Amino acid sequence: MTSDKYVGLDVHQASTSIIVLDCNGKLITEAVVRTRADAIRDFISGLSGTIHVTFEEGTQAAWL
Repeated sequence: MTSDKYVGLDVHQASTSIIVLDCNGKLITEAVVRTRADAIRDFISGLSGTIHVTFEEGTQAAWL
């Protein structure tokens, strides 16, 4: 069994919604964090395995 995790970020000015799925599309966890590099990085660094991250090309994409 693979330990890959798929992370989706819905980034807004003040908050970012995060969802984490396993390789079968099963929900592992979800959270809302502040839209700050340290908050997003801290959340993702708490995950194990191979992490695949995706986010929408929007106004926050330049720094993200």
